[in-house]
Amino acid sequence: MTPMPGASEPAAARPPALLVLEDGTAFRGTAYGAPGEAFGEAVFSTGMTGYQETLTDPSYRGQIITMTAPHIGNTGINDEDNESGRIWAAGLVLREPSPVSSSWRATRSLDDELRAQGVTAIAISGTRALTLRLRERGAMRAAISSLALDPAGLAARVMASPGMAGADLARQVSTHEPYVVRPPAGTPVRHRVAAVDLGIKAATPLAMARLGCEARVLPATSTAAQILAGSPDGVFFSNGPGDPAACGYAIDAMRGVLAAGVPVFGICLGSQVLGRALGLGTYKLRFGHRGINQPVKDLRTGRVHVTSHNHGFAVAMPGGPQAPGAPATPAGPAAPPARFDTEFGAAEITHVNLNDGVVEGLRLLDAPAFAVQYHPEAAPGPHDAAGLFAEFCDLMERSRA
Repeated sequence: MTPMPGASEPAAARPPALLVLEDGTAFRGTAYGAPGEAFGEAVFSTGMTGYQETLTDPSYRGQIITMTAPHIGNTGINDEDNESGRIWAAGLVLREPSPVSSSWRATRSLDDELRAQGVTAIAISGTRALTLRLRERGAMRAAISSLALDPAGLAARVMASPGMAGADLARQVSTHEPYVVRPPAGTPVRHRVAAVDLGIKAATPLAMARLGCEARVLPATSTAAQILAGSPDGVFFSNGPGDPAACGYAIDAMRGVLAAGVPVFGICLGSQVLGRALGLGTYKLRFGHRGINQPVKDLRTGRVHVTSHNHGFAVAMPGGPQAPGAPATPAGPAAPPARFDTEFGAAEITHVNLNDGVVEGLRLLDAPAFAVQYHPEAAPGPHDAAGLFAEFCDLMERSRA
């Protein structure tokens, strides 16, 4: 029987593979994607869809992603939904790879794409057990191998691999040269935005472009002077991978931009960079927030948004523990915004995660700057927070006036 276009190799024909965590926990399964080995931080994503956007999100640099949805690969891979020019995830763990790609938009299978880009994956029956392990013990170093099948030997190599704490990854995934994303034909340019690429997703400048913003995307290591060259109407700091404490160059640039009084909007890593620029600490979450179903509450209005997330670090609550690993402080249902003083004026925490109280948004009250921890471009994910780009445009309009 001839396989359908986009069909994957039957499970029975795939060789064995091994997944080992740094605590010694081992899962045996079958190889998927490219033969070989992958080392990285084991994390899980709760999204039931959007695996293509997830794999190509630069924020997943250095991570082995476990998809909690049981079927992955159903819609194959197309050429429109990539969030960057390549897969950035170190590896992939899934339960049951779909044997066919049934979407009319698919041009190839997920298995084909992983093989073409040299990304090693594994299919295991215990993704639920793995997710529970990571929830209990926290995200940890791991390895996938279809070459070495001895758990003890692979675990020793995992222990010798680098961790995520202290990792400066933003400069690894950033553009090397500036480029411009313009509004669609016929849409007038309302604002010129300098977008600092700490690991930006393709959907982000496009979301701004649809609102009439011309985004000039700049390398992660751009200085404040380089960012402000050309007098942009606003500055955007993007999402990205790694430890925000290791991004001193971005924190310094943020402080310079804030001092200039130019409107600022940050998301994800950009939000953590703003927090550190304002004097707050950051810390590593136990297992992070990843997926497209994270409930976030706006403390100013009481409204709850379901949002798309991908982060393993967070901004510490003002007045709370500032050390790495500090626990989050859950906020009650009627908790008011927490206010604090900075050298740039008064500021407040605007959003919290309803699952664990983690800081999800902050803003300056005396200067035009705000940030959120989640992804308003929603690629993949819900569109509850898409209005934040319009809020950024309004901020630039008011500042111009």
